[in-house]
This record gives sequence, C-alpha cells and structure tokens, in this order.
Amino acid sequence: MTVGIIANPHKEGSRRTVEALIAALEDHGLSFALETTAAEMTDRLPGLSGKALAETADVIAVIGGDGTMLHAMAKLGGCPKPMAGINIGNLGFLTSCTDDEIPEFVDALVSGSFSTSERILLDACVETRDGSTKRFLALNEAVLARGQTGRLVALEAKVDGEVLNRYRADGLIVASPTGSTAYSLSAGGPLISPSAGVFVITPICPHTLSQRSLVVSDDVEIELSPEEPSDGPMLFTVDGRDCVEIGPADRVRVRKAGQQLNLLRLEGRSFYAALRQKLNWRGG
Repeated sequence: MTVGIIANPHKEGSRRTVEALIAALEDHGLSFALETTAAEMTDRLPGLSGKALAETADVIAVIGGDGTMLHAMAKLGGCPKPMAGINIGNLGFLTSCTDDEIPEFVDALVSGSFSTSERILLDACVETRDGSTKRFLALNEAVLARGQTGRLVALEAKVDGEVLNRYRADGLIVASPTGSTAYSLSAGGPLISPSAGVFVITPICPHTLSQRSLVVSDDVEIELSPEEPSDGPMLFTVDGRDCVEIGPADRVRVRKAGQQLNLLRLEGRSFYAALRQKLNWRGG
C-alpha cells in the first residue's frame, strides 16, 4: 500500500504530524508519497502534483482539518481513492482521526479494519450571457450571494426548470448532505445524514421569515440566477473558493456529480458520534 500525504502548511503542528505519520508508515513497511507542499515542509523533495498523487497512492492522508480536506479534494480533482483526514486538534466532521491517533490509523491501514463513507459531490456550472461555461466540483456547497452592495439582493431558484421561489436575501446556498453541517447549518439549515440522497436549498438572511430551507432529491437540477440588474454583480463560490462574478444574465446550475468522495472511517467512528462531539449534545 502507498499512502499519499497532503498537509496544510499554515496549520501549527503540520510538519510534526507529517513526520510522525511517515515514521509510523515506515515502521509498518508501508510506502508513502508526498504532495508538493508536504514535500517542501519536510525537505523531502521532489513532491508530486495533486493529480499525480491521486494516481500513485492507494489511500490519501490529509493533515490539517475540515478546511484542508475541502482544499485537498479540489486539488485531487475528485479522486476515487479513500481519503483520510488527520485533524490537528479535535476531530472534525470530515476527518478520520486526530494527530494523537496516528498509530491507530496506521494499524487500521495494515489490518484493513476501516470502512469508507460515500459522499456525493456537487457539479456546479456557471453559464454566462456570452454562452461560455465554467464547471466546478464541490463537496459542501455552491453559493450565490450579494457582491459589493450591502443590500439584500433578489434571486430566483428553479428546480428542474420550475420556479421554486424568488428570494430577497443575502444569497442562496445549495448544499450536499455533507455540507449540511457547514455554511448551510450556520444559515439555519437542517442537519442531514451523509447517506441521504438529497440537496438542501438554504436562503442566507432572507427578508421574509417564511422563506425557509427546502430539502429536495439529489436527482434534480437546481438553477440560481440574479433577478435585478440594479443589484450589481453577485458572487458565486464553491466550498468557499473559486469566487466568480455573476451578472444579471448569467445562470448557475447545480446537480449531482458523476463521481463521489470516499471518506475513510476507522472502526467505532461515525457521523453521529461526530455530531455529539462537535455540537456538544448531552442528552439524558
């Protein structure tokens, strides 16, 4: 087995964690490959590009946190190999273990005592008035939101070509089940099990309180578009990156991607356990 390693250079403790993982892998006779940034951090040059790492490795270990996992997913381009997040600090929603649990993680790789959680990805397409298109892949969400103006903006949402609603809000979020614990949750959206075959459409600070989140099947296409030219250009992002200006005649179409992300899960770990920990649930 070859373990590919990606690390967040801005996270305190990243270099120490990379070195600890490499040592544990070598102790168990496993090979490893480093993405360019991780190679530079540890002076183990040369490193590999994200694409080359995805082709070389059998498992991808991502050192950082949930944000690093999102960045790695984009860098790898929807890699089908199992991805394991090693969080520096507390366990995240996307990560498999903490940096203190590297020995348990490597033992699980050797023994095969792990599972994978299949997560749907969003395929977001921006169509501009001149007919050009740009495609993006997202794990958590696609967002169309107000730009430089401080005012509410007018947006229209369609589901499979039928008008769902016209909103006055700060923006709209289309989230996957995985993304239901991220921006959508902060905007008042529901928590959704990762295995649910749905999307959730959540308005950001809507002017009318009756405009609530809506859960729809993930086999539909959702279209978002600006309604008022006077609102000026809006901003489109996926997973908090790839910011694109959206003009009055532009459209954003979101649907389920043809590929998925396979998150590695250690035995005894689950989405529900992460919910209890991260949200500090104390029932009974």
